[in-house]
Amino acid sequence: MVSNGTTSIGHGKRRSERGTAMLEAAVTLPILLLIAVGIFEFGRAYQTWQVLTNAAREGARISVLPGSTDSGVQTRARDYMRAGQLSNAGSARIDVDRSITIQVNGANAPASQVTVQYPFDFIVLQPVARLINRNSQTGSSLTMVASAVMRNEGQ
Repeated sequence: MVSNGTTSIGHGKRRSERGTAMLEAAVTLPILLLIAVGIFEFGRAYQTWQVLTNAAREGARISVLPGSTDSGVQTRARDYMRAGQLSNAGSARIDVDRSITIQVNGANAPASQVTVQYPFDFIVLQPVARLINRNSQTGSSLTMVASAVMRNEGQ
């Protein structure tokens, strides 16, 4: 029998390739995980911002009605946030300003502005970002702000 020696060379080469594949996976997996989690988290943040925008609009609709109260406006906005399944609706800050002036057909008109400030926390983004960089602030808590202005009725 004649041996050409390829068996021992091929076997060593397979081990080397397996180690390289493990190293490549160890380097790329955290980056792919960060991208996937980032897509999920920013989608959730966008959905939250949409609910806040609509809550501010609902509050503004109530605030322009004659005889409405600030507490009624805040209640309506919080109810909308709860219906949108925002867990921190109770800790949101809702400001009502009825002294706004807007331009309507070239004339000043009284209006009301409702501003909602909501504490938003990323669930998974910061721990994943810290896998890549221990001191990363990516995914830290933030305050989202949405507001709506509407012309007061009957004025």
